[in-house]
Amino acid sequence: MTAPQRSEPARPARPARSAGPAGSVPAQSAASAPSDGPDRDDSDLLAALLDGMDAALCAFDADGTVTHWNREAERILGWTAAEAVGRKGLAGWAARAADAHEVEKRLMEAMDAPGRQVHEFALLTKDGGRVLVRTQASAVPGADGRPSGVYCAFSEVHAQLDLERSIALSEALLEDASWNVVLVDADLRVAVVNGSAAGALRTGRTAALGRPLGEFLDQGVEEVENALQHVLAEGAPQAPTELWVTLRDEDEDEDEDEGSRYEALEDDDEHRAEGGDRRERDASARRCWRSGFLRLASPLTEEPVPLGVAWIFQDVTELKTHEQESARLRFRGNQLHRAARAAAECEDPMEAAAIQLDFALAGFADHALIDLVLDPPTPAPPPRIRLVRAAATPCGTPGPCPPIASGGIPVAYLDSHPALQAAERCGSVRASATRTDEPAATQWAAARKWPEGTAHGLCTVLRSRGRTLGVVTFLRTSSRRAFDRTDATYAEDVAARVAASLDLTHRPH
Repeated sequence: MTAPQRSEPARPARPARSAGPAGSVPAQSAASAPSDGPDRDDSDLLAALLDGMDAALCAFDADGTVTHWNREAERILGWTAAEAVGRKGLAGWAARAADAHEVEKRLMEAMDAPGRQVHEFALLTKDGGRVLVRTQASAVPGADGRPSGVYCAFSEVHAQLDLERSIALSEALLEDASWNVVLVDADLRVAVVNGSAAGALRTGRTAALGRPLGEFLDQGVEEVENALQHVLAEGAPQAPTELWVTLRDEDEDEDEDEGSRYEALEDDDEHRAEGGDRRERDASARRCWRSGFLRLASPLTEEPVPLGVAWIFQDVTELKTHEQESARLRFRGNQLHRAARAAAECEDPMEAAAIQLDFALAGFADHALIDLVLDPPTPAPPPRIRLVRAAATPCGTPGPCPPIASGGIPVAYLDSHPALQAAERCGSVRASATRTDEPAATQWAAARKWPEGTAHGLCTVLRSRGRTLGVVTFLRTSSRRAFDRTDATYAEDVAARVAASLDLTHRPH
């Protein structure tokens, strides 16, 4: 049994005093040693080992005489080896006379009992105080195999309880805790993981051992490793931190089809977009972990040596998502209100529609386009809908959405363009680039007649009085996330207001 005190380097054994009368026991040494011969080295080694132990140790012969007394015993009780070795029993110096007989009886019972005997005693210190100790006593076999004495290792009960509490806390955190606990070593590899954390990382407790965090986390792994390195170098932060991560999907197919796929955002339609399948998976796997970090250091060294970091985290994705959604809805509601008040002051319906888009772009998209349906020539209607550019934000930097004089020339959209699909389906269609490298993204945007740098598009039909007036398109660059269903709902609200303003241009004054 060991106490949690910090160990000290073993001290050289002190030389034994000259032998006294027959039967006397050396008092200055932790173990009696011959003056010369090959056994001297063994005796010195034994004395050094006893003095370097973290636990207090004393030993008794068959008559109850103290034969060994190490430095930790001296620290706890105050009695030096010179004062303790050679005394018979503990009465009057290390134990009260009323307690000594019971203490000695229990200790000497270890000679006839198998294994170790654990007891708790109240012993006396040299200055007259009392200290409660927990002892482990065991028999010492002699040369003939029969017990020749007893050795007793002991430590202060409160120190032992502190150690037991620490061990119990560690086991509870790593077994039963509802929080996720991951221990990483100094190389940032997983050393221990509890059941909750293994589930959060989508792995097994044993399968995670020795592996870097990059094998479990995709996006956000740099932030996590940076936090761990900071804790190793400078200690734990004062407050928890929130880390957004995306779990790595081992079954994910990296070679996705780069063909054009669009999503019709109608109530009964399946979610499907160009490049949208993977983005939907990424969005669902994105988690927010509220994390705390603790630097682990060895208590057995003179200087604290980092053993690693304890990373304790809790999944708060649902809470943070609700907070963000509430803030987004409040902001968008305010924007719609401000846009309606500003548009009410415009005499020109086209100017009112542009103002509606200017307010909608804030925090929502980088660019916006308005394409109006070109009235079919008479008498034969065209085979498909044709769109004419009516307003657009600048292609360079984001700005207002002024009207454009197109001269009635239709935009050269491909048949599968999302704007045409939105007009034909009378709904919303979103599209995202499947490849993020600059040449491919530039080519993707140019093929759709969208500004350079566009990575995500959302096209919403403009309808008023049961007629399709055109399509409004919102565009985002690669620095923003793809449009989702909530964004489509907001875009439809904006489109309804824009369509109401544009419808005025078709009415007689």
